[in-house]
Amino acid sequence: MPSFNQSIFHPAVFFLTGIPGFETYHAWLSIPFCCLYAIAISGNGMILFVILTESTLHEPMYYFLSMLSFTDLGLCLSTLVTMLCIFWFNAREISFDACIGQMFFIRGFTFMESSVLLAMAFDCFIAICNPLRYATILTNSRIIKVGFAIVIRGTTALVPLLLLLKRLSFCRSHVLHHSYCFHPDVMKLSCTDTKINSAFGLAIVISTAGIDSVLILLSYVLIIHSVLSIASPEERKKAFGTCVSHISAVAIFYIPMISLSLVHRFGKHAPPLVHTLIANVYLLIPPVMNPVIYSVKTKQIRKAMLKIFSLKLI
Repeated sequence: MPSFNQSIFHPAVFFLTGIPGFETYHAWLSIPFCCLYAIAISGNGMILFVILTESTLHEPMYYFLSMLSFTDLGLCLSTLVTMLCIFWFNAREISFDACIGQMFFIRGFTFMESSVLLAMAFDCFIAICNPLRYATILTNSRIIKVGFAIVIRGTTALVPLLLLLKRLSFCRSHVLHHSYCFHPDVMKLSCTDTKINSAFGLAIVISTAGIDSVLILLSYVLIIHSVLSIASPEERKKAFGTCVSHISAVAIFYIPMISLSLVHRFGKHAPPLVHTLIANVYLLIPPVMNPVIYSVKTKQIRKAMLKIFSLKLI
């Protein structure tokens, strides 16, 4: 175990944290984490495979779902190595450049997932409010353009943010409070002025996840208004049923993200364990739960999965 004395630190090295207070049980704690990673990777991988191989699922809704699974896979793989190395080998050291790279992928996939959820909200809105024009609005070429726009939007804004981070000096303890590099966590360790970094980071969050959440909320206001105008209770139930999976995905993505932001901003005196648990929930729960939600709630996905499993058994 290295001594965390400020004087011995190389300026380009950080030390990650496992579960504070439970260091002696890391080997046992790795079991549930491994299970969560296995569920997330296999579940999202299965959804991607099913959508790509089943011609009946080559529709806008499922294309967007495949984008969601892709971003969830990216989030899992961005932290898999560092977290398991901490639990299994107590390998806590990470170079500054590797930390920057991990932050890029975590933030990038987070912003991409927010954009995908907005695109899925738009898909629900068109399907319910303007079903006759659905096929003409959401063509394959437009969906491809949306996919490229999501990737570009999720990554380009991060380059100046991380370049601003490179200019900071670190003269305090280099121990991070999470099992991965999180931008606000790294900034707290700097001994130089971080006002520009904080302002720019906040601006990016507002212009991506902030705007996305407002537009998603607006789309559901319009959807509810349209559904309530439907005379038949059966049709109302069917219309709301098409949105249940997406509403669940939005909730499990935004609630942990907002909770983590609030804890970092206002929970300075909260125990380190609280920070760590919320950070792990924020990164692992959406990738784990999204495949479960869409497998259970979406009949076509469930049928396609059962079909593949039955063929394998035969």
